[in-house]
Amino acid sequence: QVQLVESGGGLVQAGGSLRLSCAASGIIFSINAMGWYRQAPGKQRELIADITRGGRTNFADSVKGRFTISRDNAKNTVYLHMNSLKSEDTAVYYCHIYDISSRNDYWGQGTQVTVSS
Repeated sequence: QVQLVESGGGLVQAGGSLRLSCAASGIIFSINAMGWYRQAPGKQRELIADITRGGRTNFADSVKGRFTISRDNAKNTVYLHMNSLKSEDTAVYYCHIYDISSRNDYWGQGTQVTVSS
């Protein structure tokens, strides 16, 4: 059974930093690209960062230069490092994987990030 478990969310002041983690199990982590999405109240879920199995990264314009994504294949974990946080970064953050072996999408349960101004 595939599980993605996020952690690291919380309340932070504007300008602060947080690191989110997503630990995967039940899947061959190293062969898959991973992504972080977020969904703010009343808005659609959006892709904000992803990382290929080779480590190539992409970011949404809204977070470029402030967020980084990394992965540790030995720990089956992907990280989202968030710096210079703004109130508009407040959202539920989700980890996502499209497993190329099973051709299925998997999502974590989400972790709340709240940035106070």
